Amino acid sequence: MALSPSSPSVMVLLYFVLSWTFLLGGNGNGVAVAGASRSTALRFAAEFDSVSSRRVLLNNGLALTPPMGWNSWNHFQCNLNENLIKETADAMVSSGLAALGYEYINLDDCWAELDRDSKGNLVAKASTFPSGIKALADYVHRKGLKLGIYSDAGIQTCSKKMPGSLGNEEQDAKTFASWGIDYLKYDNCENTGTSPKERYPKMTKALQQSGRPILFSLCEWGQEDPATWAVNVGNSWRTTSDIQDNWISMTTIADQNDKWASYAKPGGWNDPDMLEVGNGGMTTAEYRSHFSIWALAKAPLLIGCDIRSMDNITMKLLSNKEVIAVNQDKLGVQGKKVYKYGDLEVWAGPLSGKRVAVVLWNRGLWRANITASWSDIGLCSSTTVTARDLWQHSSQVVQHHLTAQVDSHDCKMFVLTPH
Repeated sequence: MALSPSSPSVMVLLYFVLSWTFLLGGNGNGVAVAGASRSTALRFAAEFDSVSSRRVLLNNGLALTPPMGWNSWNHFQCNLNENLIKETADAMVSSGLAALGYEYINLDDCWAELDRDSKGNLVAKASTFPSGIKALADYVHRKGLKLGIYSDAGIQTCSKKMPGSLGNEEQDAKTFASWGIDYLKYDNCENTGTSPKERYPKMTKALQQSGRPILFSLCEWGQEDPATWAVNVGNSWRTTSDIQDNWISMTTIADQNDKWASYAKPGGWNDPDMLEVGNGGMTTAEYRSHFSIWALAKAPLLIGCDIRSMDNITMKLLSNKEVIAVNQDKLGVQGKKVYKYGDLEVWAGPLSGKRVAVVLWNRGLWRANITASWSDIGLCSSTTVTARDLWQHSSQVVQHHLTAQVDSHDCKMFVLTPH
């Protein structure tokens, strides 16, 4: 069962989110805003509560932590087939990634025939999925994994190579349920110009009536600020356009997604698009930054490379248990940018157990020292913490602030545990 917005646990979470949002918001001039009074934060929370209480979670009990898995699009685009999907499921298990929480194997666009059958049903493409999607789902389920699929809130998908679900929501949801689908990515192409606020809830209702719990991922590209309305429509919502495998795209999307941090919570997550780690367009340092920021921002962690042939560096990045634990923390508060000085940034967010996750991010061209002051990340100035370096897997005891030297386009990621 999904959390009720009036339950004590959710109200505590709401206060935590709102307090961090208010206390840590930037002033737009390269200086973090800190030191606002507790009474001001409480008043802000109270004022917002009347609005937030109407933002009811989608009642399917799914995505209480951000979903983790793999998606075919970033690496393969339309070049997918059932053998690829089976081999990917095999690799997810044999590599140990499944044991770390990566459980969804998601088909993206181009899996279906261009035309529906005589009864109006979606049909798997015979040339690439000859056994059908039901058999593929059974295979994936036997591996202890879950199968995701793709459709579109329009008359065709973005490739224009298969039908969308607009006008066929109930029939398609029942088809997905009958096949054993666990996750639906729902795109926004060929949408006849109708507002997403009208089109997406129709699939929500259809999925809820399908008889099977299916995680609903809205891919609306942030067109109408879905963070403000999609929490009772889906389990995640894209806040940005599609990611590309390069530094400029990744950093731009990180900033765009950061705007909506206060709206994320268990059961409903901001989605800055899938991971590019391992696809070759960025350096190891840039991929480390990519993965760290996505983890801190409680983004869905959907691998986008070919995990059948990934190198050791990619595996090491994607399998960092301590970074994954930040993403999957039960408190479910999205971390955000709390300090910026030129190209040097501090991102932070609260974790369960009164801990704080911190990323020191150097977006500049030269190695530099970056400092996170306690006032910027919500700690009292006298607090002593154990700072755990999640990439070096080492710890140190520090007071007042945390400083580290960070290479160009790289980051350092810590969890601070107060004594």
